[in-house]
Amino acid sequence: MEDVTVEGILHALSDPVRASIYADIVASECSQNCSEFLRVNKKPIPKSTLSLHFKALREAGLIRGERHGVEMRNTSRCAELQKRFPGLVGAILNAHHVQSEAARRTPKTSRRKAAPRHTRQK
Repeated sequence: MEDVTVEGILHALSDPVRASIYADIVASECSQNCSEFLRVNKKPIPKSTLSLHFKALREAGLIRGERHGVEMRNTSRCAELQKRFPGLVGAILNAHHVQSEAARRTPKTSRRKAAPRHTRQK
C-alpha cells in the first residue's frame, strides 16, 4: 500500500471505462470476474482491452486480483485506500456517480459538441 500514489489513482480513474469498472467493483459486496465487464456503459469491451483496464486498476492499487482457475476475481481495496488517503476514493467515486447520472439524463444529441464555426473575412 505504501507504493500507491495519488497520481497513480487519478491516472487509473481518468479513463471513463476504468472509472465505471471500479465503481461497479466497489458497489459489489463480493468479488467480480473480469468477464462480467465485457459490456461497460452499454458498449462492448474487447477482452484484450479489458485486460489492460484491469491491469491499470491493479497497478494503481485500486483492486486486488485473485486467480480462481481460469477466472480472475477482483475486489476493491477501498478500506486500505481510505486509511492511506482518507476521503480520496469516496470523493472520486461520488464525482463519477454525479457525472454518470447527468450523462444519463442528457439526450445524446445535446451531448455532442458543436463544430466550431469558421467565418471568413472578406
